[in-house]
Amino acid sequence: MVTVVITVHVIVCVTLCIVILLQHGKGADIGAVFGGSSQTVFGAGGAGNALTKATWSLAAIFFATSIFLAFSSARRVTGSIFDRPFSSAPSSVMPASKAPAKSAPLNAAPAIPAPAGGATPAKK
Repeated sequence: MVTVVITVHVIVCVTLCIVILLQHGKGADIGAVFGGSSQTVFGAGGAGNALTKATWSLAAIFFATSIFLAFSSARRVTGSIFDRPFSSAPSSVMPASKAPAKSAPLNAAPAIPAPAGGATPAKK
């Protein structure tokens, strides 16, 4: 049910954006002076009425789906992260008996292995 409402919600959002962008603005008449066209797709007076009704109906559907999604998401919450007891140490701390052996420090130079036979390397 929620998936269907989300799908309807997204379709209504995109359609509402398109319908709003198709509407004739209040200050658009001044644009005709500078070379803009004053003709619309729906004729001289029909565009405002049809697009206004479409905007109001899409806005009502948008608000209804928004409220439904808000209530449905609030009902699915089963708890809060603040309900759990606080612990300063992570739960995956290994006990001391199973801790790995100490490793070399991070900034230490790697050890150079001694040559076979115990001889020291010759200097050039």
